[in-house]
Amino acid sequence: MSGLFGVVSTDNCVSRLYYGTDYHSHLGTEYGGIAFIDDNGMPVKKIHDISNSQFKSKFYEGSNEIQSNLGIGVISDKDPQPLSFESKFGPFAICCAGLITNKDVLVKKLIRKGISFSEIDNGDINTTELVANLINQGDSIINGIEKMYDKINGSVSLLLLTKEGIYCARDRNGVTPLVIGEKEGEVAVGSESCSFSNLGFKIKKFIDPGEIVFISRKGIEVKKKGNNFNKICAFLWIYTGFPASSYEDINVETVRENCGRFLAMRDDVKVDLVSGVPDSGTAHAIGYAMESGKPFRRVLLKYTPGYGRSYTPLSQDLRDRIALMKLIANEDTAKDNKIILCEDSIVRGTQLKNYTITKLKNAGAKEVHVRPACPPLMFPCIYNLSTRSINELAARRAIRAIEGKDIEDVSEYLDSKSEKYKKMIDWIARDLGATSLKYQLLDDMVKAIGFPKDKLCLYCWIGKGFQKSLSSY
Repeated sequence: MSGLFGVVSTDNCVSRLYYGTDYHSHLGTEYGGIAFIDDNGMPVKKIHDISNSQFKSKFYEGSNEIQSNLGIGVISDKDPQPLSFESKFGPFAICCAGLITNKDVLVKKLIRKGISFSEIDNGDINTTELVANLINQGDSIINGIEKMYDKINGSVSLLLLTKEGIYCARDRNGVTPLVIGEKEGEVAVGSESCSFSNLGFKIKKFIDPGEIVFISRKGIEVKKKGNNFNKICAFLWIYTGFPASSYEDINVETVRENCGRFLAMRDDVKVDLVSGVPDSGTAHAIGYAMESGKPFRRVLLKYTPGYGRSYTPLSQDLRDRIALMKLIANEDTAKDNKIILCEDSIVRGTQLKNYTITKLKNAGAKEVHVRPACPPLMFPCIYNLSTRSINELAARRAIRAIEGKDIEDVSEYLDSKSEKYKKMIDWIARDLGATSLKYQLLDDMVKAIGFPKDKLCLYCWIGKGFQKSLSSY
């Protein structure tokens, strides 16, 4: 999931643009970029590879030399962006977050129409360029955005920068959030509300699914009202989002503490302490400790400088290297103790198995009881770039081992009361080397979030999407 940020000001806004974009660094590891309007009314873009460095280190030098009243920025999970275009609507720059699953089909149709693509990496068309070309098929920017949404499968939220202001469009399904902040003389928009507070912005509104808002020096203007169909990604609260952020006015840290409380309510294991896999597992562990009365202690510490998230990089080798290096076991805390270890989720399970649990055992832990804050992940996300293959998922490896083959109908394994579910959990626990393993129940996770179940995207746990629900568009 990429992170978007934009700002419009009555004076030079470049420092807020840089820092606001940087506050989205937890959402991507591949590219960082900004675009701003120069004195001639033209968008100027700057893109850097941040796979081996931080956004701030790439963009700090020379930032004081830029003067602009409006701009957009992005931390990208895959493609270089923002991109700039000269179009029939005039010059603009654009960045987006999400995933288009019928991308290849749309590209071929546009090429047959005579549309060219120039942003190609290893034979893959840049998704942001595709989105821009689809928008350019419309009669206006608003109409073009609507036509783009008519054609795509998946989800895309975007910021489109012109010399007059920024068009902010949240995907019709509401999977990826956008929030608007305001202070005197400035308006900002971001994927994460945590990007506002240190820059002095106050939350003004959460953009609705399908809503298109235009922000300019004149203020905030709703160009198209949103719809009532909301399917925001539940994983934002469980793992992806920053703890200080809120989505739909629900704080991430509070949800994670609630998740830990629910885990403790259904647990009776005898342990000495509770800990979490940093950073995202920490709040889950705090909630578990508060509910259970067991002390919260840090048996694993993240060496923060230079190491990002180990879930987001695209290659397994890089994920493994980050997992190995970033977490350090504290032998003084872990030795001779029975530990509840809260984790946000188990995706592939390789890092938990090969690095986390192994480190704790090498540090002298007697027992390691793993408690993920969400149910087993069973399906690759089709709305954002994360796991791309069923074969990557720990739960699917367990099912394959139990059944002796891949199976299509996994409904029995989704039922936490079934024998097959119990067999799957036992297999994963043995594979991880955990003393015990108990996942969060789906309904408990939903209660912990505190948002209606029918307004949450739960696809990666239950395999049911919602693209057809918007057939009226």
